[in-house]
Amino acid sequence: MNNMRTTMRRPEMVFFDVETTAASADEGQRSVLEFGAIVVCPRRLVEVDSYHTVIRPGDMSAVSKRFAAMVDVDVASAPSFDQVAERIFGVLDGRVWAGHNIQRFDCHRIREAFAAIGRAAPEPVAIVDSLNVLAHDFGRRAGDLKMATLASYFGIGKQSHRSLDDARMNLEVLKRCATLLLLESTLPPGMLHSSAAGAITRKRSNHQEEPSSSSLVNVTPSKRKQRQGSGGKIRPKAATTTPKPCFHMILRHSRTILR
Repeated sequence: MNNMRTTMRRPEMVFFDVETTAASADEGQRSVLEFGAIVVCPRRLVEVDSYHTVIRPGDMSAVSKRFAAMVDVDVASAPSFDQVAERIFGVLDGRVWAGHNIQRFDCHRIREAFAAIGRAAPEPVAIVDSLNVLAHDFGRRAGDLKMATLASYFGIGKQSHRSLDDARMNLEVLKRCATLLLLESTLPPGMLHSSAAGAITRKRSNHQEEPSSSSLVNVTPSKRKQRQGSGGKIRPKAATTTPKPCFHMILRHSRTILR
């Protein structure tokens, strides 16, 4: 009966992240050690709820010393997955799932954990993998597209490799990336790059008037002369289409997987 259930769509997005043990030598499976998620209003892009828990694995020897040292609770006294499964199910089921590399990693770990306790896993109505989003729309300008590299690129701190912190960092990275892409789509090509900025701010001849910032935004160098009248004034630029909201622009090309 559980396999035939219909997932009810809910309006919020949920950014989530899991930390796991290393893959076991015999079965290659990983145990979930930590789950963190933020529920986000997609219209205002603000966090409206969150959930976080450390999870005790069946085999405590699989917990690395590094992870045990990072968490503020004793992993041995943390709840097992079956004790928190209902809460995790409630956070995830029926929402748009978002996260970094979740299609290849986190989604599989969640489904494996639910299968291990004999329970149907939560289902998303869609998946937004920010790794795919950034690879497709942002390119390699930030390096290897790992979350730590992206956080450094945007100057938002170091990645803690804690589930809840990483989920919040993921949202912030996407918002900043989308804002930058929106600016690049609005300004003349190359204006936000150092080479273009140097050309704009260099000193001009005494007889040459410095254009206003509004002129620089609305007129590309190749068209500036064409639009000048006999008096040297720039004719008003024709109305253009209002740019789409930045976050929606990036998600439009996100390779979202509809369920």
